[in-house]
Amino acid sequence: MSCPVFPKPSNSKASLLKVFLTKSHSWLDALYEKSYRMKMGEYRLPGRTIFMVNQPELVKKILVTEVENYPKSQLMAEILAPLLGDSIFTTNGEQWRSQRNMLDPAFKQAKVDQVFSLMQSSVDAMSQRLAEKSCAGVFDIDKEMTFVTADIIFRTIMSTPLDEDDARKIFTAFEDFQRQSPKFGLFRLFKLPQALHCFFGQRERQRSAAIIRGAIERIVEPRFGCAVQAQAGCPDSVLALEQHGDILSSLLMSKNEQGKFFDFSEVVDQISMLFLAGHETSASALSWSLYLLATHPEIQQQAAEEAIVAFEQGDASLPVIKKLPLLKDVFKEALRLYPPVGFLSRDCVKDTVMRDKHMTTKDVVMISPWLIHRHHDYWHKPNDFDPHRFAADRNGQGGKSLPPAACYLPFGSGQRVCIGAAFAQQEALLILAAILKDHQLALAEGFTPKPVGRLTIRSKNGMRVRLTPRQSLPRDGTTEQRCSGVSTSSGHVPEETEL
Repeated sequence: MSCPVFPKPSNSKASLLKVFLTKSHSWLDALYEKSYRMKMGEYRLPGRTIFMVNQPELVKKILVTEVENYPKSQLMAEILAPLLGDSIFTTNGEQWRSQRNMLDPAFKQAKVDQVFSLMQSSVDAMSQRLAEKSCAGVFDIDKEMTFVTADIIFRTIMSTPLDEDDARKIFTAFEDFQRQSPKFGLFRLFKLPQALHCFFGQRERQRSAAIIRGAIERIVEPRFGCAVQAQAGCPDSVLALEQHGDILSSLLMSKNEQGKFFDFSEVVDQISMLFLAGHETSASALSWSLYLLATHPEIQQQAAEEAIVAFEQGDASLPVIKKLPLLKDVFKEALRLYPPVGFLSRDCVKDTVMRDKHMTTKDVVMISPWLIHRHHDYWHKPNDFDPHRFAADRNGQGGKSLPPAACYLPFGSGQRVCIGAAFAQQEALLILAAILKDHQLALAEGFTPKPVGRLTIRSKNGMRVRLTPRQSLPRDGTTEQRCSGVSTSSGHVPEETEL
């Protein structure tokens, strides 16, 4: 199959000055050809060295077997602090363990069927919006994926649909936060004076984070007040929380080993983390999935037929979405080629040696799913789109299709594997199936996405597509296409418009 787009790496490693001056808008720009072949590399900065580790055995050592020696990077915590505070995404040690032990039951105790129905209601709303856009011409489906995944988070975690005005403010704020974060990361890596903060986007990042957290605080505040009463034993408040049946209700009633509940700030930290991890990473993965389907029409047709058959007996349900093996493999392959989080950073807290390289407690260890997923030593034709590689492994054919688990890290690995991995895969199948069973998908003429690596890997210029309603067969036997309830001839294609 064809090789999807990815940034062409430079021939040689960039100098420190070039990195500082020209690589601040995308981490991917700092990679060069050898980055995709090496097992371990290094980049020396003032006062510290970044070690890029691509070897599976060492990746497993860092993320699984010796995880206590490689905690989450303090640099990443500083980058995300204005938005996520002290959430499980950034904390370490006992603080992280306590938080994780409180979050895990919150996910398990939330009523699966009710959360699924809330997720489905958001997908239904998306389908209505796309039915209108499918006859309006070309549009940016990346924005729709951002909206629907954020809406799912608001509904399933907080039982609140996402208002379009709030969405616009939140997405603009997060886009600004993403754009400024690589610059701030370089500022911290190069250990520049604090007085230069204003030139590296910190004020803008703080303002953007305040907008996002403010929207979440307004929803959490009344529910938190109810939870305080429920924690004190008020039966009406307990009933009110149980009636929501969402993740927030479960989280508000979770206790740590000492019997302590989350305070308001801690709840907002965790919800902000779930919002970021739950919508931004999923939106990235879905947009790239749609890009791959649009550029591989034969796979798209097979996946669409699979979705139509799976849903022909009625509405979506947990058993129904298990009947989508090809679509699941498409999503897995999209996560391989375009992992939402392209770089996982860890601090080295113990002097050690890896591949004859001496690492000290001042150094940073970087594991890159983006590089590992495209490494020729681990993957057969690593830059090609081939969802069947996962089917071959599932059917016991083995071969060179899939490498060890340490070479596939879209959700991380070890004890810090993404808490919402199953949630993300479930929503992805619902969304992709809903789109494919109703629409044919094609990229806008002449459009090529431009991948950039910031907090997540997104397309800098969006994902411009054209949706065409799938043909249906009316009772008189003539072929129709349906646009928002209006039938048109099967040969009609709407003119391209800007939306």
